[in-house]
Amino acid sequence: MNSKILMNGPDKNIIFPLGNYDRLCFLKNIIKNPNIIVGDYTYYDDFENVENFEKNVKYHFDFVGDKLIIGKFCMIASDVKFIMNGANHLTDAMTTYPFAIFGQGWEKAMEGKTYPQKGDINIGNDVWVGYNATIMAGVTIGDGAIIATNSTIIKDVEPYSIVGGNPAKEIKKRFSDEKITKLLELKWWDWDIQKITNNVNNLTGNNIDDLVD
Repeated sequence: MNSKILMNGPDKNIIFPLGNYDRLCFLKNIIKNPNIIVGDYTYYDDFENVENFEKNVKYHFDFVGDKLIIGKFCMIASDVKFIMNGANHLTDAMTTYPFAIFGQGWEKAMEGKTYPQKGDINIGNDVWVGYNATIMAGVTIGDGAIIATNSTIIKDVEPYSIVGGNPAKEIKKRFSDEKITKLLELKWWDWDIQKITNNVNNLTGNNIDDLVD
């Protein structure tokens, strides 16, 4: 019997998939906040403690209701930070000072007004986010993108592009437009795990035609 038929990869529901190493976790299995949604096999690697992940989702207040959504098979390095909508202040008023949060009569400051909402943070599938990157509210990062170390992401990132800098700019596309289109149609991350297992060697190659049922 072909040995690959017997293998299904690691258990997606365990916290620590690497034996005797507790600083890399399958992220969805440690998330407590219902407004953080993470796909299967996405991992987070922290220099100190994987519990730091939710601490690095900043200004994420329940009353705002915004979400951080991360797809499957993503790779998130230590100290990546997500700046949610709770950080926003009025920018078209004469002052940005948040009087209302202090009450004592100052709550009237926001009557008839709302703080800016830029929307959820959406990270696609198979996205690699490098060390100490910062991702701002309202940003969508496409499937297969790579975010360089120390980057600050203030606008959407195209699928299969590499971006870096502060603010981040596109450095290059990973593949030709034709190949990117094929990969986005293929959506390998949605395959059943047996098919992924049968194709792991091809998925780590560069010939899209090698991917088989």
